[in-house]
Amino acid sequence: MIRALSQRLRRFRRGDDGNATVEFVIIFPVFMMFLVFSLELSFITLRHAMLERGLDLTVRQIRLGYATPPNHSTIKNMVCDFSQLGGNCAENLRLEMKPINPRAYAGLDTTADCTDRGEPTKPVKQFTPGQHNQLMILRACLKYDPLLPNGVLGKALRKDASGQSAVVSISAFVNEP
Repeated sequence: MIRALSQRLRRFRRGDDGNATVEFVIIFPVFMMFLVFSLELSFITLRHAMLERGLDLTVRQIRLGYATPPNHSTIKNMVCDFSQLGGNCAENLRLEMKPINPRAYAGLDTTADCTDRGEPTKPVKQFTPGQHNQLMILRACLKYDPLLPNGVLGKALRKDASGQSAVVSISAFVNEP
């Protein structure tokens, strides 16, 4: 009996059946992690690019005089329409605009003020239309729900109390007379 058992163990040790299975079990989770990571990153990049596009087209409309005088609701609706983000863009988009002195530059705060579903509604933070020939800076912050919040990248994203992350875009323009 011991002899038969030792022969079986020797054959088992020499056999190479299942090598591909072992490699698959080790490598497959790593490849799936990269796939999920790249999927989440592509959606974040797409949102940011669309927000940039929407903000650039809106600023172009302001410079051409189609949105004069610029007010908060008009600009917010234009950014949402041009960016084609869909969903509830109007509730999740927060705009900040203020005049800038080019000779003594003091930009916006380093942290963007974004919406938070967990907090009560905030009024418009700072939205000054400015005067003629004045340099203006406009910042848009869009909150979104991550595609896979418990995925590799979803866990690494900075989120608010309601689990939303943010993408931020900044643009500048001059109020034409």
